[in-house]
Amino acid sequence: MTPRFATDVVTFYHPDFWDLPSADAVRAWALAHPELFWARVMDALDEAGVTGIELTFAPGDIESALRAFGSAQGFRRELVSRGLAVVSAFVAGEDSPDWRDAGNLPAIVADAERRAAFLVDAGAELLVAGLPMRTTFGTRPPLFVDAPFMTRMAEIAHAVGEAVAQQGVRLAFHTESNSTLWYERDIDLFMSFTDPRYVWLCPDSCHIALGGGDPVAVARRHTRRVALAHWKDAVRPIDVELTIDETVFAQQQPYMAELGSGIVDWKGWADVMSRTPGADTVLIELDEAADPVAALLAGRAVASSVLP
Repeated sequence: MTPRFATDVVTFYHPDFWDLPSADAVRAWALAHPELFWARVMDALDEAGVTGIELTFAPGDIESALRAFGSAQGFRRELVSRGLAVVSAFVAGEDSPDWRDAGNLPAIVADAERRAAFLVDAGAELLVAGLPMRTTFGTRPPLFVDAPFMTRMAEIAHAVGEAVAQQGVRLAFHTESNSTLWYERDIDLFMSFTDPRYVWLCPDSCHIALGGGDPVAVARRHTRRVALAHWKDAVRPIDVELTIDETVFAQQQPYMAELGSGIVDWKGWADVMSRTPGADTVLIELDEAADPVAALLAGRAVASSVLP
């Protein structure tokens, strides 16, 4: 079976694509014109031959889709009319209750249930989340990513995973750079602490490589729990200690690359992905591509060349 191609809406966030001066200007314009924002994104998806989307933080978030189309069902109807579909929705840390606060569990679960209800109505069944970010190296008191920490994270993941499962939605965790689910041992530890019936994995080939890990080896160890994967390349592992604050994502950007121009073993990755539960989707993630159509076409070509 030939998998469908998908991408995260963040692919379309580059100001040049919108002829605007900054990311803030893109967010402001999209907030004021959600219908025009989604129309252009959908036109670009069609031009690139990409049929699946992952919703993410603003402006390509659930709230934006609701403003533009009135309801999840309305969003789905527009997508279907264009041959498109929602694959998943990503829960950005800044858009959800803090997992490090033990008192936030009811709010965390309620937030996930709300997102899951949207996904069901939009025709999707996968919610992608992440674990909290690490703290800058040298910060006191330090944040240790150890067994007690992962026990707490697993307890929350189980509560969220069970809640969204009641709606037919799976919960998968993304391996974000500089987060507490970044290094190979982080991933192995968290997966060993969580129940495979309720907690799935969304490995990101770039981010794992940025942490000095082997994306193929990680995916191979957790093959049966990969519900979706982000296909993205890396220039090299991050070789400095970054300041982990609101600028960390921009600091990571120079280490990322378009598919085929970095260090990821795409043949090995594709071989493993073909044996996962998420094998029916190839999600090419290109953070803020200036020319997203060209970048997606190039990414599709690389992925197609290695698919079994």
